[in-house]
Amino acid sequence: MINAYVIRINHNAMSERARLKLEESKPLNVNLHTFDAITPDDVDETMKKNKVYWNYPWHSEELDFVTGLIKKAYLTDEPKKRMACFMSHYLLWKQCVKEGPIIIHEHDAIYHSDESLPIEEFENSYYDIIGLNDPRGATRLAQVYHNVVQASPNDIVRAPSIDQEMVPQGIAGNSSYYIRPSGAQKLIDLTSQYGAWPNDALMCRQLIGTLGQTKKYYTYVQGLQSTTST
Repeated sequence: MINAYVIRINHNAMSERARLKLEESKPLNVNLHTFDAITPDDVDETMKKNKVYWNYPWHSEELDFVTGLIKKAYLTDEPKKRMACFMSHYLLWKQCVKEGPIIIHEHDAIYHSDESLPIEEFENSYYDIIGLNDPRGATRLAQVYHNVVQASPNDIVRAPSIDQEMVPQGIAGNSSYYIRPSGAQKLIDLTSQYGAWPNDALMCRQLIGTLGQTKKYYTYVQGLQSTTST
């Protein structure tokens, strides 16, 4: 068995309905727990308490001279929603360091079936973080991502390169991933070193060489309205 945490927006009917669908779909060997998302009202205090600062542009793009990566602004009407999303993942990374391997879901994730996940395969793999999501409908250049992953002979592959090397490239949608304490600590250390970025930008193959993706997709996105860009 493995513990999984779903980031649910408290008092949000859409988020709760999505969480219930995820719970109904979960595999037999997954214990699903609800994690109340950090709210825009709480995010400043939460960041201060955890000594985290935001270091990503809200408009246009810029070259980060330290990492050599291009930081391109995300469509965001309310910046604190995206900051709160990051901090929800960040607190679960801290939970992982204390607890051991876990799975992290955003509320729009859903499993293809209740077939048990190959947890032992994840534990014995080279990768500290493993994306579980079907990229189709979950990320940009989704078909390219899918084709690269499916061309590999391995069951778990490195998160694929689908763009210029200066563009952060991670796992599909960041809405479902397995993570070990070593991977969680890497992300915490990256946050300390470079500041907070949108979590799917910071969790990229350029900064984490042990970022993987399953060839068999265990989850997909429910196709809900974004709660961070609007």
